[in-house]
Amino acid sequence: MKISARNTLKGTIKAIEVGAVNTEVVLEVAPGVEITAVITKASTERLGLSVGKEAYAVVKASDVMVAIE
Repeated sequence: MKISARNTLKGTIKAIEVGAVNTEVVLEVAPGVEITAVITKASTERLGLSVGKEAYAVVKASDVMVAIE
């Protein structure tokens, strides 16, 4: 896999919640650290995602915000 995005985090799929159109995928990228992505149901099927399989979270954003209370 080659990709231009520099923010890629390798993880293990911990949960998959399939909806009518979209799927919520939870990746554990470090012990106790999870990232949740919402992708299309078709992409989930095309990628062959399943719990326990390794995958990458790819973050591509033009802005990152920081907030405090």
